Amino acid sequence: MTEHTIPPITEDDIANYLAQTPGFFERHAELLASVQLTSPHGQRAVSLQERQAEMLREKIKGLERRLMDMIRHGNENVVIAARMHRWTLQLLGNDVPRGLPDLVVSGIRDDFFVPQVALRIWDVDAAFADAGFVQGVSEDVKTFASSLATPYCGVNSGFEAVQWLDDAALALSVALVPLRAAPAGPAFGLLVLASPDPQRFQAAMGTDFLEHIAGLAGAALSRLR
Repeated sequence: MTEHTIPPITEDDIANYLAQTPGFFERHAELLASVQLTSPHGQRAVSLQERQAEMLREKIKGLERRLMDMIRHGNENVVIAARMHRWTLQLLGNDVPRGLPDLVVSGIRDDFFVPQVALRIWDVDAAFADAGFVQGVSEDVKTFASSLATPYCGVNSGFEAVQWLDDAALALSVALVPLRAAPAGPAFGLLVLASPDPQRFQAAMGTDFLEHIAGLAGAALSRLR
């Protein structure tokens, strides 16, 4: 006759039994008062009820922090939307096309607190061929801009366009934003945003906001073509 070894009862077995037997503590209410646990706020022993209350308080604090973060992000989004609205009105209200590139650059720099901003466009009307915003653009830069499906964000890896900035040595992180007249068309311009903070523009960051800027700037600057 073969003897069968009974496996030992594990903590999971006990936990499953209690979860499936909700009436256990009703029948053994005295256990709730006698169970002693270590408080996470010190080495003192607390009752099960007190430990549960502490866990509940911690959960409430966590929810409060999440709520405050949501409120803070909501307020930040309202501020950003107001700045975007103001910048858009400036672009729409401008009746001197030659001044549009300066408005684009100054708006991004001042309203969105970007330390350095540069802009170049190409394939413009002959009336603007002598303007500073069309100078110093190589074929390589044009090809690179058109190859960007979304803005590039990350470290400055010696990009030629970074040399358009006033102080390229301080461009430790950059965003390179192609400008298009139509979403699927070739780029006719490139925005360079730069910061001395190496974490300001990161490869993992979302680019939705930059794409909104690109769309507005591209639509406004199309008047120069």
